[in-house]
Amino acid sequence: MKITLNGETRAVSGPTVQDALDQQGLGGAKIATALNGAFLPAASRAATMLKDGDALEVVAPMQGG
Repeated sequence: MKITLNGETRAVSGPTVQDALDQQGLGGAKIATALNGAFLPAASRAATMLKDGDALEVVAPMQGG
């Protein structure tokens, strides 16, 4: 299926958000995720199914001040 990941179209085999993150090498990273504009807690990623055309945003925390 094709999803948009951080603004870029990507082909993933899914079927869950966690599977897609694993496929992109982000499975173990400390990140925040949003699916179709709604915050998605880390605990929900493995149970959240993706659909063709979904938009997934991934943000890594930044240090600074």
